[in-house]
Amino acid sequence: MSILSRDRVSTALAHRQPDRVPLDFWAVPEVWEKLFAHFSTRDEETVLSQLGVDIRQVQPEYIGPPLRTLPNGTFYDPMGCHRRLVKNDLCTYDEYASYPLAEAETIEDLENYPYWPNPQDYDYASLPQRIGKLKDTHYIKLETGGIFEFAWALRGMENFMMDMILQPEIPSYIMQKLTDFYIAYVDNVMQAAGEYYDMVYTYDDIAGQHGLLLSRSTWEEIIKPFHQQLNAAIKRHGKTIMYHSCGAIFDMIPALAELPIDVLNPLQPKADGMDFEKIKACFGKELSFHGGIDIQELLPRGTQEQVRQAVRHAIDTLGPGGGYILSSAHYIQADTPVDNILAMYDEARNYHPARP
Repeated sequence: MSILSRDRVSTALAHRQPDRVPLDFWAVPEVWEKLFAHFSTRDEETVLSQLGVDIRQVQPEYIGPPLRTLPNGTFYDPMGCHRRLVKNDLCTYDEYASYPLAEAETIEDLENYPYWPNPQDYDYASLPQRIGKLKDTHYIKLETGGIFEFAWALRGMENFMMDMILQPEIPSYIMQKLTDFYIAYVDNVMQAAGEYYDMVYTYDDIAGQHGLLLSRSTWEEIIKPFHQQLNAAIKRHGKTIMYHSCGAIFDMIPALAELPIDVLNPLQPKADGMDFEKIKACFGKELSFHGGIDIQELLPRGTQEQVRQAVRHAIDTLGPGGGYILSSAHYIQADTPVDNILAMYDEARNYHPARP
């Protein structure tokens, strides 16, 4: 008997063994274009179905005032961040062009800033129609969060890091404004379509490849309280919480679990200390895991057999007893061969050493 995707994910997140590992997908636009060409379609749902992806992410559409674009081609996103497009031979990325709050010196300066994100700038009413029958078959995810990340994107990384020590009222004000926005955003989504959603995905990159970007004590004192506010709001709606941080975050996992979170993403394999066996042994009863397939070397430059071996290793170490959703450890990048993507999902769909 065929198992519905939503039941497969729910089983895994209940720490029970599903029929196979649940799958998720995230990729840069250039990868989507490759897959559209491969599957002879322009329909994202067709691509996800062909890959066997069990989760769908549906966001309310921005309907607020036209976003600002400057004559030099730079632009502002709905969060107020100033961005520019940077192209290379393979793809286009948006990077920060400047930091709108870099010159703020006082709380009054922040109070007078006119471009804070507005939760009323989104179309919540159409969510039930847009999700539709997918709710009956798939696990539905909402993305929000990015408190530390968007705060430093508005203030500037160097300023923000110094502020946390020298004038913590500045970062606290910025993060509270962002947290208030996210809570209202989540509340509006849940009021319009709460019965359609299963999971809320929050994030903040707090580590790099080799270690934390800031001390655990600084994170716990200054940043953690805002995630606790947001997560409490999400839990009031009874939703599963998945939290994302790239990098070497092993030492932070106990503190992250206290927010609380239910699922940790993305288990970056190339980051220091992110050993799957140790993570599963130490935290596998408390948390579920999402990600685990390397995008830095394996997917772009590995062979198909190496990709399949990595998939089997991830399932063998993170999958026993449930508690694991397999996906790439970040957006699949533009230099990744389609054949490696297909090998990853084919192996994950067909490798099930511990069927219930």
